[in-house]
Amino acid sequence: MAIQKPSHTFTKIHLKALRTNNFKILFALSFTVFINTFSFAQDIQKKQDKVIKPTVKDSVVINAKDLIKPERPSEKAQDSTSTDSIKPKKELLEHIVKYRATDYTSFNQKKQKLYLYNNAEIDYGDINIKSGSIVIDYSTNTVYAKGILDSVGVYSQAPVFTQGSNVVEPDSIVFNTKSEKALIYNSKTEQSGGTVIAQITKKENDSVYFIHRGKYTTAEDLEDPEYYILLRKAKVVPGKKIVTGLANLFIYDVPTPIGLPFGFFPQSEKQTSGVLIPSFGEQNDRGYFLQNGGYYFAINDYVDLAVLGDYYTNGSYGFRLENTYSKRYKFRGNVGFRYENLITSERGFPDYGKSTVYNLRWSHSQDSKANPSSKFSASVNLGSSNYYRTSTNQVNLANRYNNTLSSSVSYSKTFEGEPSVNYSVTATHSQNTNTEQINMTLPTFQGNVSRIFPFAPKNGSKKGIIQNINFQYSVRGENRIQTTDSLFFKKEMFDDAKAGFQHSIPISTNFKVFKHFSLSTSANFNEVWTFKTINKVYDNLTDDLTTETVNGFDAFRTYSFSTSLGTTVYGMFNFKKDGENPKIHAIRHVIRPSISYNINPAFDKYYETAEVINADGLTAGDLEILQNDRRLEYSRFEQGLFGVPGKNFSSSMGISIANNFEAKVRDKDSTATEPKKVILLNNLNFSTSYNFAGDSLQWSPVRMSGGTQLFDNKLSVNFGATLDPYALDNNNRRINKFNINNGGSLFRLTSANMTMSYSLSGGGKKDGDANQDKGRARQENLRGGGRDDDLFGVSEDFSKPNKDDDKNKDEEPSVFYNFKIPWDLRLAYAVNYANATRQNEISSHSLMFSGNIELSPKWSVGASSGYDLKRQGFTPTQLRFGRDLLSWKMDFSWTPFGPYKSWNFFIGIKSSILKDLKYEKRRQPDQRL
Repeated sequence: MAIQKPSHTFTKIHLKALRTNNFKILFALSFTVFINTFSFAQDIQKKQDKVIKPTVKDSVVINAKDLIKPERPSEKAQDSTSTDSIKPKKELLEHIVKYRATDYTSFNQKKQKLYLYNNAEIDYGDINIKSGSIVIDYSTNTVYAKGILDSVGVYSQAPVFTQGSNVVEPDSIVFNTKSEKALIYNSKTEQSGGTVIAQITKKENDSVYFIHRGKYTTAEDLEDPEYYILLRKAKVVPGKKIVTGLANLFIYDVPTPIGLPFGFFPQSEKQTSGVLIPSFGEQNDRGYFLQNGGYYFAINDYVDLAVLGDYYTNGSYGFRLENTYSKRYKFRGNVGFRYENLITSERGFPDYGKSTVYNLRWSHSQDSKANPSSKFSASVNLGSSNYYRTSTNQVNLANRYNNTLSSSVSYSKTFEGEPSVNYSVTATHSQNTNTEQINMTLPTFQGNVSRIFPFAPKNGSKKGIIQNINFQYSVRGENRIQTTDSLFFKKEMFDDAKAGFQHSIPISTNFKVFKHFSLSTSANFNEVWTFKTINKVYDNLTDDLTTETVNGFDAFRTYSFSTSLGTTVYGMFNFKKDGENPKIHAIRHVIRPSISYNINPAFDKYYETAEVINADGLTAGDLEILQNDRRLEYSRFEQGLFGVPGKNFSSSMGISIANNFEAKVRDKDSTATEPKKVILLNNLNFSTSYNFAGDSLQWSPVRMSGGTQLFDNKLSVNFGATLDPYALDNNNRRINKFNINNGGSLFRLTSANMTMSYSLSGGGKKDGDANQDKGRARQENLRGGGRDDDLFGVSEDFSKPNKDDDKNKDEEPSVFYNFKIPWDLRLAYAVNYANATRQNEISSHSLMFSGNIELSPKWSVGASSGYDLKRQGFTPTQLRFGRDLLSWKMDFSWTPFGPYKSWNFFIGIKSSILKDLKYEKRRQPDQRL
């Protein structure tokens, strides 16, 4: 209900059953009739027609519009009192007051007070007050709000004071509507993720509060916070800052010596720039250090930048630039650059060493809604090959065992139509951290025209050999660079760059044969352009070939033919009989055999003989003995990007068989009406080929591969083997003789491999949670090119808040701990066998595991390790311990042995507001350059 004056208020009190006085009511009615009969107000004069005097113009030309004047509305005669010079008195209230209450609203005319009781609420401008009892004193413009006592004496319905976006929950409040000042008792105010609990708060205006002996905390239990910072005197500007005098840390009401003579707590709903507090520690060969300290720049709502640095007392240092950018429905990404100058020991000592390492990472992804016809993406991870192994920053722990760094930046564009055309430009980078070999393409251009069916009908489906004839066109251009880590980003890396184009036009068709067989045939035309060729000269004196590079455009053209015939065969083995319900109902076997035939003509016209120089230095092109030397035959395209044309005619047949096994078994669920389908083998494939044009070793080795998943897809098994039908001579070289004819078996096992991965969890955790919910540490592993698991450990940057900190926030506490302890376990097994040259050895054999277990709702333990069965030693090992201390967290990571033996201890507040209130101690591994 909205009112202007207290005397005009219609409240619920008129509806109460009160005692009446008949004489007073009769007197009030008589007085009202008397006033209405004899009183009168000022009359307004009647409307009068106003005489309009015509206007005389001097000009002879008279406009028709001047002759006819529109009639002006008549004016009302106003009394002089309507424009009184005395200014009206300011209203008692500046805003409309809206109030309500459940039990009653009562106005005391004599005391000028309005009483609201039970679920009372007042709206005044941008101020809202909810409380059990509210009293408004109109004579002093004061509002009193407090809770009420229920029937059992419990204090309830405490006031909730809201002004704009600021919410205060006190025990009671006194508020002046005119000055907007207030006294708030025992209040709780949320300020940007933290809460200020104060005994007495003085509200100066809508943007300033003064607090006496307030408590600032991020704890959830405000009645008994596990920690708080006692603010003896403080000034709070909501959404901006908190300025305090003497303040120190209390843990469960026990004071600690951790404090400040004065403090400044920035409070903002938006990102703000600020200092990043470093962590400290000691390393044996580098002394004391500060790590990950710097400054955070909140540039705008779309871009930010963190500048971090490390410093060691022996002179080593490093810095990092971390940038994140995002625009909704457009793109998002991050850029990181890290540089470290590492010094070992002291100058003049024999173990003194100095090196510089760096790493650049960039990740960019485009929203699919931004532009459906074009896409830009980037995934860059390049730098020094030994960066992760020598870096002193603990965030790189899990990536120290990476053997490859790779990058890709690409842009693609599609032109819709019939046929559609698309192209892409890609720059790639691949770097082996062991050999320090780098391969780059700057750039790769790929263009394609979709399939064209020139004989397809305009309506209906394409059927038949003629209707299915189709062709397409594709072009690929590359500028490939091969260099080493020492020449990376130097001009020498471009000296041996290779460039070229490859054009391809495949023509194919397919059709059915005998209803059950699918036959396809194709012809392919290729043309290769290159800008560098070679020329070889044979020196008879040194008995060696000299290669010369010839700059200039050159090209070669090749073509080939192929055809394939395939079908699918289904076999069913039924075990179920009438009236029986066996455990295995049936096994289905699916076979997909395929035979292909390929013809590759000989293009020996692109081959020539090296020029021969005799001992006298003269050209001797007619030396038959040297001319018959196969070393002298070469193709000038040997060092090209897309290979060389085939010199020999090839006519080969390929044979492959793919198998799949499934079983129908009795479901354990008695209510199920259908048997359960179980996969026995996902795939079991065999392939080989026979070269009709070869003069020896016409059969190629048989390659076998397979895989399956067991125990409800928890165990993944993959295996493979290579079987060679030919025997070896005494020098372990393949000879044109079958192994079975040489006293051996039908096939000779030359290599084999098997990998197994087993993931399981229990105690309330769903299977696969570890893979679906990737934490911050695993994301860091992926960005550095590492594994998508924790088999090699996780990052040790504990100072950053984890996403899973509040995962148990909604769980109800229990007096007794649930006996189902949450846990997860991942096992990985790999073995490789080699016997190509009768070595008959296990080349690699290892077992690795990682697991996590919650001993209690607040305790977690994790480990990553393994054992190398080949070298009889442990693989990289990491032990992890975590303790959830409500508003705090404690983590400990330990690598007990190995080249990276170290430990790291951390305890700090989880909230990002006070994340710099922490203690971290670590022992870093001794680096060997």
